[in-house]
Amino acid sequence: MASLLEAFERAAAASPLVRFVDVALRGLGQVMFQDNPLTGLFFLLAIIWGAVSTGQPFVAICGVLALVVSTGTALVVGVDRTAWRAGLYGFNGVLTGLALATFLTPGPMLVVFVVLGAAMSVIATLATQRWLAGHGIPGLTFPFVATSWLFLLASHGFAGVSGAGLPAGAVTAPAVMVATDPLHVVDFVSGVALSISQVFLKDSLVAALLFLAGLAVSSIPAALLAVAGALIAVIVAHLAGAESELVTGGLLGFSPVLTAVALGCVFARPAPRNLSYAAFATIVTVIAQVALNAALAPVALPALTMPFVLITWLFLMAWPAEKH
Repeated sequence: MASLLEAFERAAAASPLVRFVDVALRGLGQVMFQDNPLTGLFFLLAIIWGAVSTGQPFVAICGVLALVVSTGTALVVGVDRTAWRAGLYGFNGVLTGLALATFLTPGPMLVVFVVLGAAMSVIATLATQRWLAGHGIPGLTFPFVATSWLFLLASHGFAGVSGAGLPAGAVTAPAVMVATDPLHVVDFVSGVALSISQVFLKDSLVAALLFLAGLAVSSIPAALLAVAGALIAVIVAHLAGAESELVTGGLLGFSPVLTAVALGCVFARPAPRNLSYAAFATIVTVIAQVALNAALAPVALPALTMPFVLITWLFLMAWPAEKH
């Protein structure tokens, strides 16, 4: 594995085109904090499988287009070359492309939105970095969320693009309590797996396995924490009486998965105290996911990964003195 990555790095050093591909793949990996082109390749395969298997190949195309545009835009803008090579300007772009293609109707204007949104995600990333510089915390996927919300809201005012896939706008009402009997094994496993694949807005068990494999080739702790975050999310959401289809569809678990990985092994070593802190943050992220879903329902917007961003920011700023 190491020799394969070394050979690819030599090829990238000798060819600008291979270097661009390398950076784009690293950008995919950085969605889950992995600076590894092999991880990115697994993630790309998962995105393609998840899109094609559900009859939406255009979503994968838009995701790849956004990845290329955001990676190229960062190069043109002249960002820090070390950060660019690590893929830090590509992950918000690919998520933006996937989100717009998931929630908006396919057509020429959607392609325009994807290109503009991907480029805008780079500007949003730079602005977020400057905004948070004094706090010593990363921007995470906030640029993706802010950019996607901007373009999704704009779809209500343009006839050339329709938000057919957006949640139906409605004034929130108290939830109806569902049964808290144990989930069937199949439903439980589905909820855990899809919590991982929904990080990339994919509803696919095979895609979830590919995402996990991509994590594992780069970081076993990250893969284990992704599963742990999904387990916590499904259990907490179900016991609290969340809507069953949301739980088993992974729609309340993708932000907790990111929180678990981020706080469990990315921004601190996976020591017992840090893992306990990360577990608590993961539980709170489930609550934040439901809260933001309710708060955004009147404007028909998905919460995306904003619950992960908010809770991770709060926990990083309040983190105990010793993280490592």
